[in-house]
Amino acid sequence: MRSSLLSCPQWRSHSRLPRRPIAAAALLAALAALTGCSSGSLTTWFDGAPPTPEEAVRISPADHAKDVRADDRIEISAPDGTLERVRVERVEDAERQEVRGSISADGSTWQPDAATGKLVLAAKYRVHAVALDEDGKRHARTTSFTTHVPDERFIGYFKPENRSTVGTGMIVSFSFNRPVEDRAAVERAIRVTSQPAVPVVGHWFGKERLDFRPRTYWQPGTRVTTDIRLRDVQGAPGVYGIQNKSVGFTVGRHQTSLVDADDHTMTVTRDGEVLSILPISAGSAKNPTYNGKMVVSEMHDVTRMNGRTVGFGGEYDIEDVPHAVRLTTSGTFLHGNYWSRGVFGSTNASHGCIGLRDVKGGSGSTPAGWFFDRTLIGDVVEVVDSSDAKVAPHNGLGGWNMGWEQWTAGSALR
Repeated sequence: MRSSLLSCPQWRSHSRLPRRPIAAAALLAALAALTGCSSGSLTTWFDGAPPTPEEAVRISPADHAKDVRADDRIEISAPDGTLERVRVERVEDAERQEVRGSISADGSTWQPDAATGKLVLAAKYRVHAVALDEDGKRHARTTSFTTHVPDERFIGYFKPENRSTVGTGMIVSFSFNRPVEDRAAVERAIRVTSQPAVPVVGHWFGKERLDFRPRTYWQPGTRVTTDIRLRDVQGAPGVYGIQNKSVGFTVGRHQTSLVDADDHTMTVTRDGEVLSILPISAGSAKNPTYNGKMVVSEMHDVTRMNGRTVGFGGEYDIEDVPHAVRLTTSGTFLHGNYWSRGVFGSTNASHGCIGLRDVKGGSGSTPAGWFFDRTLIGDVVEVVDSSDAKVAPHNGLGGWNMGWEQWTAGSALR
């Protein structure tokens, strides 16, 4: 029972079915003694239950909506509470451009600026909103959607962001909105170079994703440039690229974190010096954490985690998980945990995430806050001595789990 509540989300590539929902009476009894881990608060089934994050923060267009039209409007509201903060960004071409807007005087709605709030075609948008309900409880929602791309065109959405500073494990990753048939032509039109210069090679994961990395981690201080010359390149019969631009990023200090799942510790090392050894709680015996190297791809000061989104049914739903650092696409996070007691440094109790001690609302003085404040997108977190398999190279930015020969074999130009 305890392991079903003290846990975090992680979808599995191998068969591992969520447990059956326990009876309401048993669940209520368990909730009287225990709290759960994930991305929103545990749901209760009685009259007057608090709103879900979707009810507390309403966002349109819907999460993961595609083919949104340019004349559609972004709408954000807190029907029974007040919006605390809202950030809307266009993240096309890895460069965030904030969509300006304002929260109404009563805090119930957010409206985009009339002059700059119109949607543009062939773009990806991300919305992050936090609201307080009538009881003063905080609810966070993060959604994304993409706007219409003309049928005869394709576009690549990629990371990292332009002009960002990243960790030494950063991988340049393109996701295309349509399958690429002529992968050699598309790969040839994208050139990733660095100063100091090192060989950088692309690797295809299927027809819709192309990643680039060097043989080993980037040197601190390296400046990386990605030249994209996809305009009028034929990616598939009758389908042509529309992008022509150059973006770049700078590599910061070298920081890696080694999670020993068996020892329940995480050793944080920067530029060869151990900064700290932190007590952690990893995945339980039934839901262990992936082994292998994972790259930080997102960071959220607060986010929701819901077991239904990653194959665990209604086992957990926590709306205000603090200091959340995404490690895989499938749902592995390293995050703050304020609901578990006595597990850090001694017990692996999650659904696959890595938990650090935290307080509700987050604090920079806790282990989770300390780590979050010292982390960059592109930092590497490596897990060892877990009972699970090694993370797949395409799950998040997992390409460092491939040797150089295997990596280069995935290029369409070799």
